[in-house]
Amino acid sequence: MQPNQEKFISLVKEKNKGKNLKYSILTMGCQLNENDSEKIAGMLDEMGYIEIDNYKEADLVIFNTCCVRENAEERLFGKIGEIKKIKESKNVILAIGGCMMQEKNMVNKIKKSYPFVNLIFGTHTMQNLPENIYKAIIKQEKVRDILDIDGEIFEGLPIKRNNEYKASVTIMYGCNNFCTYCIVPYVRGRERSREPEKILEEIKGLAKEGYKEITLLGQNVNSYKGNEKIKNFADLLNEVCKIDGIERVNFISPHPKDFTDDVIEAIANNEKISRIIHLPLQSGNTKVLKEMNRKYTKEQYLSLVDKMKERIPNLVLSTDIIVGFPGETEEEFEDTLDVVKKVNFEQVFMFIYSIREGTVAAEREDQIPEEIKHKRFDKLKELYESRVDENNEKYLNTVQKLLIEGKSKNNENMLEGRTTTNKVVIFNSNEKNKIGDIVSVKITEAHRWYLKGEIV
Repeated sequence: MQPNQEKFISLVKEKNKGKNLKYSILTMGCQLNENDSEKIAGMLDEMGYIEIDNYKEADLVIFNTCCVRENAEERLFGKIGEIKKIKESKNVILAIGGCMMQEKNMVNKIKKSYPFVNLIFGTHTMQNLPENIYKAIIKQEKVRDILDIDGEIFEGLPIKRNNEYKASVTIMYGCNNFCTYCIVPYVRGRERSREPEKILEEIKGLAKEGYKEITLLGQNVNSYKGNEKIKNFADLLNEVCKIDGIERVNFISPHPKDFTDDVIEAIANNEKISRIIHLPLQSGNTKVLKEMNRKYTKEQYLSLVDKMKERIPNLVLSTDIIVGFPGETEEEFEDTLDVVKKVNFEQVFMFIYSIREGTVAAEREDQIPEEIKHKRFDKLKELYESRVDENNEKYLNTVQKLLIEGKSKNNENMLEGRTTTNKVVIFNSNEKNKIGDIVSVKITEAHRWYLKGEIV
């Protein structure tokens, strides 16, 4: 922790002493946002605030925003309206951070339409939160702390994990790819990689605390750049897998253009690495991929999938697909369906294209009508779901290693865990098994959205 952070954490803590003040964080976005929220929570705990789930009862409310989808804006404005009503009856501090606050038009809109917002902070200034909260509550200042340039990497921020056995670790920030539909490079900045020693130190500390599963995070993890000893993402994966106590390693998200042979070898040679790899497709048509600035073709993507499946036994894939990119024809959309059929993805995260102001695609005049986008979305969804049952049946009578995550949501007498391919499994429990254990379970039943099994 930086001296300036310690100073203002102490000042706010002293001011809050004996007041029993509560905070609530509403996270809107990806796992990187969730990881940021854990750091925000860590700082707030150090300042003497107490976390609660219901933000309507909090003294300090923080919205950690996402700007990838249009409905994120609608959700944020709805929540701000709710807080406005609460502020009329009690003195609530409202802070808004995250990716959306790196968009100038959004900040200007909030300043104009919601002047009661106390604090706005960007993705590059989160480390200043203690000082900014001090200014907001002690000096009654309206604080807007946003940098347009790429931020530094700050190590040692307090962090409050929201799970006792699974943790995410950010290995890099920003993105250099500039996909034409995506606002992320403009709000998260250029790629900056953490020092590998700092990453490994963090993970070793988590292992000592009893964490079993680690997810490495970055906008494009396989473009990670280390140092002379640990040069790249493949080297980092190999080193993480050597850490005693860590049983399972995941990573999100890689880019197909950077998925090199050494990364494939690292996965093949380390059983700790999960056997589901997220490989974003976005479109199955080469022309559309070029217009998206994805830098690979349909054929290159399929060739990469074949290479990965040949080298890594029991590998399954998940993916992201955007439906209705500007100018996409029905024939080009059919190419996406063709790739889905050939790859047979275990999971597909489907998105209807939405205009993001400031991106290249937003300026195009050949936007697809909403009705057509929704029809294509439904067609893709129908294709994917038609294959779920068949994909689940391959697990029958196999023995899967699971990390016990808790009790089943539908049956308190059963436990729940996930396979290394991220399939939810519910199974019988006994007194020996507890949350956080790794157990072997034989799959006895396959249902559409979960599997059922017995401990062996």
